[in-house]
Amino acid sequence: MLADTSTRPPGAPAPVSPAARRAHDDSPDTAALFAQLAELAPGPRHDALRDALVTAWLPMAHRIAGRFRDRGEPVEDLRQVAALGLIKAVDHFDPSQGSAFESYAVPTITGEVKRHFRDHTWAMHVPRRIQDLRNKVRLARYELLNTPGSHEPTLADLAAHTGLTEDDVTAGLEALDSFSLLSLDLDLSPSADAVSIADTLATADASYDVVIDRESAKEGLRRLPERERTILYLRFFEDMTQTRIADQLGISQMHVSRIISRSCARIREEALTPHPDDPHARS
Repeated sequence: MLADTSTRPPGAPAPVSPAARRAHDDSPDTAALFAQLAELAPGPRHDALRDALVTAWLPMAHRIAGRFRDRGEPVEDLRQVAALGLIKAVDHFDPSQGSAFESYAVPTITGEVKRHFRDHTWAMHVPRRIQDLRNKVRLARYELLNTPGSHEPTLADLAAHTGLTEDDVTAGLEALDSFSLLSLDLDLSPSADAVSIADTLATADASYDVVIDRESAKEGLRRLPERERTILYLRFFEDMTQTRIADQLGISQMHVSRIISRSCARIREEALTPHPDDPHARS
């Protein structure tokens, strides 16, 4: 049927039918194909029609992927993710619900791309070089795994395919699993008495303070007169009482007490006084 052009102003373009418009955009009229797909049992005809529907709607998936460009992910990767979302939409769309496929597919594809960013983008700042290595290694691994007779590529295979050194390939492989962060409260097992990651982390050990105190006191002990060193050794290392020390050295217990107090105060003062040659003591 010819379009009626009797009332069209001279020079105005001819009206375009809805079918003609659909031939040039990314929303093809595939309602009949989806109805036919719903009636087909699994098999070659079903698969061929499914592939045709995916191909017909692929431009729309690419358009949605394009909305997320310039966010650190290669456009080709985003298109692959969007295509995966499109396949899921085609497989799960039910034409009997009365809604258009586009209204079902758009949020499905968009959700798939957003999920990709959630699961495969960096949770912390990572150098751009490492991100580039990760992308090259991931693409090389994908290509090698999809070649006839493929196997899990080795480090040497990936290095040869990408032209990178094995050290760079190793850095890229490590970056593949470094996108997300784990909560320190995450349980390490599902059991009722499970411990969290935080429970396994190191805690402060008071023994370190003892080591620091001993090292700080060494120089002061060395500079004490021999008798003072002897008294401190008997008191704190041999665990002798002041009375026994006094009897052994032939002096009064009060004298021993004064020597211990005076010597400890001297050592403490020297340990807490910064040395002139200590760079940390300079302001």
